[in-house]
Amino acid sequence: MNPLWFLAAIAALIASIAANAEPLPVAVYVISKDAKFIGDSMGGAEVVIRDVSSGKVLAKGITKGGTGDTDRIMRSNGRSPLRASTDAAHFAAVVEINEPRLVRLEVKGPLGKPASAIRASAERWLVPGQRLDSGEGWTIELPGLVIDFISAQQVPVHAGKTFALEAKISLLCGCPITPGGMWDAADYEVEALFYRGTQLMARTPLAFSQAPGGYAGSIAIKDAGNYRLVIAARNIRSGNSGLIENKFRVLKATPDR
Repeated sequence: MNPLWFLAAIAALIASIAANAEPLPVAVYVISKDAKFIGDSMGGAEVVIRDVSSGKVLAKGITKGGTGDTDRIMRSNGRSPLRASTDAAHFAAVVEINEPRLVRLEVKGPLGKPASAIRASAERWLVPGQRLDSGEGWTIELPGLVIDFISAQQVPVHAGKTFALEAKISLLCGCPITPGGMWDAADYEVEALFYRGTQLMARTPLAFSQAPGGYAGSIAIKDAGNYRLVIAARNIRSGNSGLIENKFRVLKATPDR
């Protein structure tokens, strides 16, 4: 067989397949568990649409837009409520396929809070002619909470001395936690845990201190050394939870003056 003829035939076949490929619009919405859509205010969420068989990335981008209509999302009911509105953050793409494809959706966010970012994935079939950009498009939920250290070890901490801890908690969409609000501060349980290696050395609860999402407490660590400080939060009604950790050093005790 003439090698040039063979290569030309392969090129013609590839061109024929590409010519038969049909553009399929897809809209991906990433919604925070128990809350709203993840968009510009939190840096958006990364979206990857991947062909399951080949592993090829068919589309990739970041959700952009607002968090959506609060009443429409939080007061929705029925079997398939329409939560997405025209201003809700999403990633719009056009996928070229010429036959049904099993694809995997991979998301990560919120990108603006990398220490609290989490991943989720889902699979579904894409079929030529069956566009996926109306209604809720392809909506995927991300569980988790954003936790920021406000104060912890701003001054040297010595063994045996009480010091203050403070953190700010919010939903992945940036939605605020407030007393009696849509996301009620009374529904959240927050605590600080101190580990040396894998051993839990101390823990203390953090109580709601100020809106939005401020939780504070105090503790004294008995022994000097290097620790991991973990702030863990969860919603006692929905089970939604989040965690952040940081290195923490306790200095040797000093005599009182």
